[in-house]
Amino acid sequence: MLKDSSHHRILIVGGGSAGISVAARLRRSGQDDVAIIEPSEKHYYQPLWTLVGGGCAPAVESVRAQAKVMPKGVHWIKDSATEIDPDNNTVTIGSGGKVEYDYLVVCPGIQLDWDQIPGLEQSLGKDGVSSNYDYDLAPKTWDFLKDLRGGTAVFMMPAGAIKCPGAPQKIAYLASHWWQQQGVLKDIQVILLMPGAVLFGVPEFCRVLDDVVDRYGIDVRFEHEMTEIKPETKEAVFLNRKDGAEESVSISYDVMHVAPPQSAPDWIKKSPLATSEPTGYVDVDKNTHQHVRWPNVFALGDAGSTPNSKTGAAIRRQAPVVTSNLLALMAGGDLSEEYDGYAACPFTTARNKMLLAEFDYTMKPHPTIPFINTQKERRDMWYLKRYGLPFFYWNLMLRGRG
Repeated sequence: MLKDSSHHRILIVGGGSAGISVAARLRRSGQDDVAIIEPSEKHYYQPLWTLVGGGCAPAVESVRAQAKVMPKGVHWIKDSATEIDPDNNTVTIGSGGKVEYDYLVVCPGIQLDWDQIPGLEQSLGKDGVSSNYDYDLAPKTWDFLKDLRGGTAVFMMPAGAIKCPGAPQKIAYLASHWWQQQGVLKDIQVILLMPGAVLFGVPEFCRVLDDVVDRYGIDVRFEHEMTEIKPETKEAVFLNRKDGAEESVSISYDVMHVAPPQSAPDWIKKSPLATSEPTGYVDVDKNTHQHVRWPNVFALGDAGSTPNSKTGAAIRRQAPVVTSNLLALMAGGDLSEEYDGYAACPFTTARNKMLLAEFDYTMKPHPTIPFINTQKERRDMWYLKRYGLPFFYWNLMLRGRG
């Protein structure tokens, strides 16, 4: 662990999907002084956790040693960033040291605010309550879902931006298909509670999802936001804002999948780099990813303020833009590369089908796979989700090749 001060030409905060991808691209471009601040010894492919929770993949496939994915030649600072001083080009780390930089890339990921819902933290992993947003909890989700033969199953999505915003729905569809296969779906009331007024913001994909919930008989309740869990009575409390009114509603559950509220890490919210919004994301230009006040700072991934859907597919498109623009800035040129807001949400609508929702800032379909109609559920897309995308992630994206 680094304790003394040091200096690096390019410093990256965060060794997740974004940080590793950018570091690999910078190394491939010939940059020989790149450092990453990352405390974790493990690296996770989080998109697989939906399939883990749905009983379609083992959790162990989603994790590798951080050392295995760290690009060769990158200096790994095994510590946490705690403060950024962009006026003096320094980052303070947990050990108390300061790391100086010429150029900074900020991508620490997003914070899961479990404590924002009273009763949630003490409920997790017990009495039917779980979440696929955690490596250790995702297998618990399947434990609770697989043996249910009757009662009420609740699936919810929080208000505000979250990573993989389709995940709260995906597990509801995987579970419903399982119960359908077991012949017990008719005995289970499946309730999906959404904070907004539609299942998905792109109409072309929303129509497909409307058909999916009809097929399973899912009771979708819009404009509902969870405010509390009462584990002693197995009740979830929601604020119903439908039709402009506000009404507190309690729903009893036998099993429940919870997606927690999310925001930028607390230390980022307090930094000069943050926007003035309560979520506190790093304030960057939505196309170039350059900070709006400090030109030698870039940000991408879930902690950036770009108004795209927070998905791994978005990071895949952002990483080459950030890399190209950073290199251009270092060479004294113009920032010519622009990110168009592309994101993709692979909706697992069944245990053998997937809807690949690709879109951009226009909130219109943005297909990237030729000759295939991805605006409908497809079995071949299921194999892409289960096998193709993990292979691409580990072998291409994290190596700066995809």
